[in-house]
Amino acid sequence: MAGETHTTDAILERLVAFDTTSRLSNLELISYIQSYLQDFEIESEIQLNEEGSKANIIATIGPNVPGGVVLSGHTDVVPVDGQDWTTEPFKLTEKDGKLHARGSADMKGFIASALAAVPAFKAAELKRPIHFAFTYDEEVGCLGIQSLLPLMKDHIAAPRLVVVGEPTSMQVANAHKGQYVSKTRIWGREAHSSRPEDGINAVAVAAELITFIGSLGAKARIHGPHDESFDPTYTSFNVGPISGGSAFNIIPNYCEFDWEFRAVPTADPAAILKEYTDFLDNVINPHLQASFPECRAENTVWAYLPPLKAEPGSDAETLALALAGRNDTTVVAFGTEAGHIQSIDFPAVVCGPGDIAQAHKPDEFIDKSQLDACDAFMKRLAEVMGS
Repeated sequence: MAGETHTTDAILERLVAFDTTSRLSNLELISYIQSYLQDFEIESEIQLNEEGSKANIIATIGPNVPGGVVLSGHTDVVPVDGQDWTTEPFKLTEKDGKLHARGSADMKGFIASALAAVPAFKAAELKRPIHFAFTYDEEVGCLGIQSLLPLMKDHIAAPRLVVVGEPTSMQVANAHKGQYVSKTRIWGREAHSSRPEDGINAVAVAAELITFIGSLGAKARIHGPHDESFDPTYTSFNVGPISGGSAFNIIPNYCEFDWEFRAVPTADPAAILKEYTDFLDNVINPHLQASFPECRAENTVWAYLPPLKAEPGSDAETLALALAGRNDTTVVAFGTEAGHIQSIDFPAVVCGPGDIAQAHKPDEFIDKSQLDACDAFMKRLAEVMGS
């Protein structure tokens, strides 16, 4: 890697060339980051997932003492399948000051800027550390960060600030909603459609449960709690993929669907889930099993993002605003790893280059001016940590 240009654009070109779609491995990208850091005599630690197919990486520049800053982000990207790209998704293409590629905005641009700043971080002879924490599988349930939290807690001296570099147009976001994703499965009883009394229609049961989820959403919309900093101001619900049944004249014996809610920070997610499972346990399942004991419905929460709760006026927020050159904070509608990080008492904000409106879309791009703004953030960070 010696002799390479260590600019943000050049590093971003390398990063997006690794197809780190969540269903694939990110190990080649992680190996690249580790080798890059080794060129600057920076040691890093890799944490593999159980299968050994993916990894997190953490590293520290400067003395590992309290009061440092963690730069955090995920290395995986969403699929390009079925999207109508006019540029090559995994090749950085510049058009009119925009850099197109999958992951350019979400969120390899931030990682590229952080890596490009390594020479400046080294030259600053830091008095307080700058840490890197890069993860896998954020896009499919924040799996990597949940594995990494204990390692961060044990190996990173209490930081002054964690910056999760999701695209916020370099605004400092101090709050976002939580997200809780469930899968509901219904086991019915198959029969000929002309004899409905001989079976239990799992799809019809799913429809009843989806109607109940709709009532939870209506209650949240009307009765709250509300938080005027968000749009919408209440906890929102959505039902996603659903599958069940094999033919129009067969009573389906199985159905499953995914659903989610995005909770404002003052909501009680446990109470929402309890209301749903109480309906399953006290209404749906007794009705099913009164006819056929083997029939049942169950719900499993398979992914969650804790909310990021605002800490207005905190030292961490003040530092983040100074680094970003901003006067005011904002909130974001999307979920991030920041809520998980806040759960181990590391103060976190979300601040990174690019616009979330460009993420997950064909011809995803980041404006070069956004990378310039992020580079300026990194320059200020080196000055603050070195003074």
